[in-house]
Amino acid sequence: MRYLPLTDGDRRKMMDRIGISSIDELFQAIPPAARLHRPLNLPGPLSELELTAHMRRLAAANRHVDELVSFLGGGAYDRFVPAVVRHVVARSEFYTAYTPYQPEVSQGVLQVIYEFQTMICRLTGMEAANASMYDASTALAEAAAMSCGATGRSRVLVAGSVHPEYRRVTATYLAHQDREVVTVPLRDGRLDRERLEALLDEKVAAVLIQQPNFFGILEEVDGLADRVHQAGALLVVAADPVSLGILKPPAAYGADVAVGDVQPLGNALSFGGPYAGYFAVRQTLLRRMPGRLAGMTTDRDGRRGFVLTLQAREQHIRRERATSNICTNNALNALAATVYLATAGPHGLAEVATRSTQLAHVAQERLCQIPGVRLAWEQPFLFEFALELPKPAHAVVRALLDDGFLAGLPLGRFAPQWERLLLVAVTETRTLAEIEQLAHALERALQA
Repeated sequence: MRYLPLTDGDRRKMMDRIGISSIDELFQAIPPAARLHRPLNLPGPLSELELTAHMRRLAAANRHVDELVSFLGGGAYDRFVPAVVRHVVARSEFYTAYTPYQPEVSQGVLQVIYEFQTMICRLTGMEAANASMYDASTALAEAAAMSCGATGRSRVLVAGSVHPEYRRVTATYLAHQDREVVTVPLRDGRLDRERLEALLDEKVAAVLIQQPNFFGILEEVDGLADRVHQAGALLVVAADPVSLGILKPPAAYGADVAVGDVQPLGNALSFGGPYAGYFAVRQTLLRRMPGRLAGMTTDRDGRRGFVLTLQAREQHIRRERATSNICTNNALNALAATVYLATAGPHGLAEVATRSTQLAHVAQERLCQIPGVRLAWEQPFLFEFALELPKPAHAVVRALLDDGFLAGLPLGRFAPQWERLLLVAVTETRTLAEIEQLAHALERALQA
């Protein structure tokens, strides 16, 4: 399809049609004091050659994981992306496909979504999953809103060990819905079970936890669902999908909803996104689940086919009856996760999780040999841990950039009392040599 520029005659016809004599009339509603009474200060046009060179200069200003050794975590992880993932995702039938409204011409995309949902169910132990959400934070927020609707209650308890940004998004979602979000305090880096007990009452719709939690620590989940259910509430778990290669799935310890981010499954860091969130529930909550679902059926000739089904979203039904105002899903990122899981299989995913955990414990032991460095909380962890440093963590991280390391996530950005805490994540892409080099660089930075 070709697009031709508007001629003066075309522009005049359009202006006549809408009843204006000049373009300026379109902006009469904007108060004069708010208008810019001068031309925009924009540089002149560039040729393709000049533009390419300019973009390369801008890109060179970024420091990225191809040139730095990354120990960053906190929700985005430098994990290995097999070449087959990039190859399949880049195919034009997936890369350029839009929403599969017409199943008869969208069978490939619909089948991929269905396979994604199936794999998420197998990972989490849940009975139904949707086609994906925007990311883990929106998935958790949607789970909180869904729990309020399902229980008819208005209060949500969220563990203080849940990612601070996930908690903020949840609070933003519920702020104007006459619903209350209460943070349950920490105790030694975990959810304080005693404070949770004191807060559980007949107004609580759900308890939200993260496993492993934001600090990489394993929460005590045994018996938690029983207590939550006794209070008439639902248990929502935000679980790292790689961890489910070796940990019990959320359904096995009684969770009603499982959410998370599939970024670790074949999705590159991409300077922060886009990612995709997964959302899985027990059968009883199926019709309250937000977003879209792909289902498998048969046509009149008995042939297998795939369709969109149970679309209780505002794009398809009346706004006031919709389960969510999220009207799309990050299908390309979900496809990457699907290809990754199909490639790795259950044994491969377990190997990735095991190697990451082993390397993380090696790193923690080695870094804690440095004078003044200690583990922030003596708790079981998987492949992420928080260190307490003798100096502000943000200054140490900045210094280690010159040594070629993204040393971790300074936690002072989330709370002043965490100024000296550094969250370190270790994935399967790291090596013993890199861990040793990080230790030497950290020791030099602390002595400076």
